[in-house]
Amino acid sequence: MKLHELKPAENATKLSKRIGRGQGSGKGGTSTKGHKGQQSRSGYSRKIGFEGGQMPIYRLLPKRGFKNINRVEYSPINLSTLQMLADKTKQTEITLELMKANGLISLKDKIKILGNGELTSKLTVTAHAFSQTAKNAILNNGGTCVDLTKGEESIETEPLVEEAPLVEEEN
Repeated sequence: MKLHELKPAENATKLSKRIGRGQGSGKGGTSTKGHKGQQSRSGYSRKIGFEGGQMPIYRLLPKRGFKNINRVEYSPINLSTLQMLADKTKQTEITLELMKANGLISLKDKIKILGNGELTSKLTVTAHAFSQTAKNAILNNGGTCVDLTKGEESIETEPLVEEAPLVEEEN
């Protein structure tokens, strides 16, 4: 078979109806546009959202709040997910590539580690942002946090805030 011998399957293509080709075609005269009016004229094209002169829905609905165009969207990953990943892969270094390989993120995402869940392993976690509770949990287990948003890789190895006991014991 050659390229010039290729043809579409039978009944796969259909010719469009030819309008404005005489009364015998059934689509002559006004060419399916009706009599008079804006849409019957040549050169007419409707604006997107035009509702025939009625106030368009996008102008009726109220606009609320402020949309920050510089907002940075983060994909959240919880500590429980990191622990599951560490148990599954037997890795102590959790990188973006490892998370991508396991289907947690796409590489274009910015990642924020959140403190939901329990962490039992000593891990080195690489991400773009850390919540304070997640950072403390990782550092209290002896792990390290590698922050990618700061110019070069900023590595923290000590907790920033010591967790104080909720109730002081009296002796």
